[in-house]
Amino acid sequence: MAAFTNLILNPPTTTIHSTTKLHIYSSHYNPKLHSLFPAKPKSHAPPLFITKAASGAATDAAKKTEKDKKKEEDKVQHIHTVAEFDAALRDAKQKLVVVEFAARNSKQSSEIYPFMVNLSRTCNDVMFLLVLGDESDEMTEFFKREKIEKVPHFNFYKGMEKIHEEEGIGPDRLMGDVLYYGDSHSGVVQLHNREDVEKLIADHKEDHKLIVLDVGLKHCGPCVKVYPTVLKLSKQMDTVVFARMNGDENASCMQFLKDMDVVEVPTFLFIRDGEICGRYVGSGKGELIGEILRYQGVRVTY
Repeated sequence: MAAFTNLILNPPTTTIHSTTKLHIYSSHYNPKLHSLFPAKPKSHAPPLFITKAASGAATDAAKKTEKDKKKEEDKVQHIHTVAEFDAALRDAKQKLVVVEFAARNSKQSSEIYPFMVNLSRTCNDVMFLLVLGDESDEMTEFFKREKIEKVPHFNFYKGMEKIHEEEGIGPDRLMGDVLYYGDSHSGVVQLHNREDVEKLIADHKEDHKLIVLDVGLKHCGPCVKVYPTVLKLSKQMDTVVFARMNGDENASCMQFLKDMDVVEVPTFLFIRDGEICGRYVGSGKGELIGEILRYQGVRVTY
């Protein structure tokens, strides 16, 4: 593809912002979560006088509600043995599996568990497991085998292979990780090689849509940080095509990063009509939105 060749040979230059170098695989970013789990408003209704029959019905309803609640929480599978753990990973196949290694006497473990339960209710294509290291001697030995030294500790698996791990994180980072590593059915096109990029560009040559290509790494903190914004924008901007590629997924992806002169991630490439018209390097949500609007022809002032 001639236009794509020009795109590769003449990548535009830009000012480099605070990002992750290609050889760095961690971040200390930990923003506060404000509204994911809003508190329920308190009721000020007056007390009701309940008959004995009504009281019995209310008790049955309460039992049913508790049962339904338990059923919802059962979406997080509690693992009691190593055999159960191995079977769960095997049954998940290519689904993302998120495992919380916790302890019953850990305040941090008990605080983050409700957030994991909530994620399990909304992320139907992700499997969530809970392993308690102080539940039995077998689980204690399992923790030693997995080198779990601090809880809560989260491991992420796909195809029975561990692809990522986090230690002592909060709910915001957990949510970002789940979206980043488990996002396979969203409006963001997943690119796995150079051929996927060329096909995407060819598909949108005639409609002249702006393509925003998010280039990152599997274990990049800033990439995880900004991805929920990319996901949200993909659902709101019908005239923009959002795609992403992890440069360290395979040799073809890494070569693509070299050809594009990507030295820090995340890097966002803006492509229209088969040509790169600009790029943004960084994880600032406001700056990214501003750049997208600018390349959509909207005048943006900072």
